[in-house]
Amino acid sequence: MIGMLRGTVWEIQAERLVLEVQGVGYLLTVPNGLLAKAVPGQKLVLYTHVVRREDDIALYGFTSLGEKQLFLEMLSVSGIGPKAAISLLSTFGAAQIENAIVSENLNLLTKVPGVGKKIAQRLILELKEKFKGLALASEETAIAADLNPSQHSDALQTLLALGFGLEEARRALTHAGKDGGELTTEEQVKKALRLLAGG
Repeated sequence: MIGMLRGTVWEIQAERLVLEVQGVGYLLTVPNGLLAKAVPGQKLVLYTHVVRREDDIALYGFTSLGEKQLFLEMLSVSGIGPKAAISLLSTFGAAQIENAIVSENLNLLTKVPGVGKKIAQRLILELKEKFKGLALASEETAIAADLNPSQHSDALQTLLALGFGLEEARRALTHAGKDGGELTTEEQVKKALRLLAGG
């Protein structure tokens, strides 16, 4: 089983890209968001999943373990195939899909090509309980990312991942940036952690 590939984008096709890894080209179906950003010559690390069928073997690629895990969770739902799962990930981000399932947002889910009302209902029925905690965390992260995308959203997401609350992380980063000057994400996080520790 191929779990991860690190290589260089060789070619971009309609729904897939070819990743060259040590002289071998792997053809991967990936979400549209990745296709839109990828350029030939770009180095990528992709988390992968192989789907075997009687007449075909397909390789799917994702930029994060969370995205891959969501894909696998959707495949576990009866009636959901890889085409519908990748279509969902191509239309919405992982956090938005999880929140739509938890909030039972049928209208949002059925906007995706190939996802009808019955499929959306199955996703909600079988995955809602699994995603409840995840959706709350991803919603908080999404809010953080939207607060000030031009400044410290990456640093804020890092602090949230470390277990700090949204408000305390925001306050710490605001104080950390009061000295002026451009700080890297790493510098912002270090200064904020010192402030949060009372140092």
